[in-house]
Amino acid sequence: MKSTFKIWETNRKLHIEFLEQFSLEQLNKTPTGFTNNLIWNIGHIIATQQGLVYRLSGLPVTISKEFHNKYKIGTFPTKPATQEEVDEIKSLLLSHIQQTRDDYESGRFLNFKEYVTSIGFHLASIEEAISFNNYHEAIHLGFMINIKKFI
Repeated sequence: MKSTFKIWETNRKLHIEFLEQFSLEQLNKTPTGFTNNLIWNIGHIIATQQGLVYRLSGLPVTISKEFHNKYKIGTFPTKPATQEEVDEIKSLLLSHIQQTRDDYESGRFLNFKEYVTSIGFHLASIEEAISFNNYHEAIHLGFMINIKKFI
């Protein structure tokens, strides 16, 4: 799992670079032909990780219901994110890695509920969920690289 956490941390740092590289207006811009924007993609990976890892393990999440509802699968930006939301997202990007690592190493993920993702991946263990999360976040990083060409 050491390499899995290393990949996750590297990917999250790349997401932080987007937050530092683009203005609030640019983060909120949804280019023509796209259904979401940079900040939605980053919020979405946070909401998804909390669901895949914590909810499926029967553990409490560290995001609000409002945050979850704004960034969960099937949603899209309906209003611009504020600077306060961007700051919260930036803070969560790395704090979730350390919290998840600590919880994994201390054995908190005892009751993982098997799950089939919307694209057909069967997740049978916490290790598979964390690995799939890396895959999911990399997909969204790719979307963001494409979006940035148009903002």
